[in-house]
Amino acid sequence: MMRVPVALQSLLIQCTAAALVAVGAVFSRSDFAPPLWLLALAQGALAAAMSRAWRQPSWWPPLHLGFLPLAWLAQQVDVASWVYATAFMALLLVYWTTFRTRVPLYLSDRRAWRAVEALLPQTRPFRFIDLGSGLGGMPLYLASRVPQGEFQGTEIAPLPWLISRLRARFHARRVSFVRRDYETIDLSGFDVVFAFLSPAAMPALWQQAQAQMRPGSRFISLSFAVPGREPDQIVSLAEGARHTLYAWEM
Repeated sequence: MMRVPVALQSLLIQCTAAALVAVGAVFSRSDFAPPLWLLALAQGALAAAMSRAWRQPSWWPPLHLGFLPLAWLAQQVDVASWVYATAFMALLLVYWTTFRTRVPLYLSDRRAWRAVEALLPQTRPFRFIDLGSGLGGMPLYLASRVPQGEFQGTEIAPLPWLISRLRARFHARRVSFVRRDYETIDLSGFDVVFAFLSPAAMPALWQQAQAQMRPGSRFISLSFAVPGREPDQIVSLAEGARHTLYAWEM
């Protein structure tokens, strides 16, 4: 059965919830005419319930709940149009490929950086790449701590890539950032490959890693395991699966 992208699911949910609330309001036999803010809340609650029924990721129901009420609230506030245009452009520069890749912007924290540091080769030079490097935190931290490594990050979203490039220019050596889709990168040139992507991306990424990475290299994923592939090492950073490192020896 064809899998519907989560963004398209969300569009269908929002439209269906709005249509059901509108039909209910029009054909209601009550003399009470609900205000628009109440209809917006009802639509949000229905959309959130539909999102849970569709088993969307846990962050989607709150987004559905607040989308239309917040849109209604924004209409009540006198805000210049350029503010909305600026916000839209900023979001576009950060999330413009999410619909296709199904990989939102996730930022790892210092706990993950320290845990990955412990998994790096300790006595020999190596090359490391962060697939979907965001603002560059992981490669920049490791470069400051591990002198024998050469570090690279790849990020396709323009704004995070630009920020990481600027950070590397002023704060680090042995770090480079490229604006490329990780699917177009040959992983054979790296000893350690790190990813913090999404469950949807893991099957194809694992196939790429198996096809390209050299024997003896290491593949590390934060939070998201490879379906059906038992990791060689599991490192728990905190309670819960979202705070876990999975490592495979290739």
